[in-house]
Amino acid sequence: MSKPHSVRTLGPGDVDAMRAMLEVFGRAFDDVPTFCAAQPDDAWLQRLLESDTFIAVAAFQGGAVVGGLAAYVLPKFEQARSEVYIYDLAVAEAQRRQGIATAMIRHLQQEAAARGAWVIFVQADYGDDPAIALYTGLGMREDVMHFDIPVPRTPGA
Repeated sequence: MSKPHSVRTLGPGDVDAMRAMLEVFGRAFDDVPTFCAAQPDDAWLQRLLESDTFIAVAAFQGGAVVGGLAAYVLPKFEQARSEVYIYDLAVAEAQRRQGIATAMIRHLQQEAAARGAWVIFVQADYGDDPAIALYTGLGMREDVMHFDIPVPRTPGA
């Protein structure tokens, strides 16, 4: 039987939990250098966690962070409403298949409603069958293309 977990939105006093969430992302995505090697300082993370446009949801089990969800609130221009974009979501390998990802998304739904958002959207990579199954069970699927457009770097920046 799995241990009970809890889920909550992180605030500016939760820098340590945010760092633990970054470690979960690094291990889950097999990219520890990106998520752990050059983390921002505490002041940056505090500002991010108190921002109206960023939402961090963490799952805890036995006091440890075992899952994380990072989302951005995108104010719209065509109407006075917002959308929420799930940028990253991960659960530690040993805690998967326990409903933690679903619980984090359900929590985000409540947080998004409180912030006046009208929809949450997320992307999944082809071949990431667990993520596709999770998101299909929670919403409607749209097949879209994604493009990364590079930003020119100024010398010395």
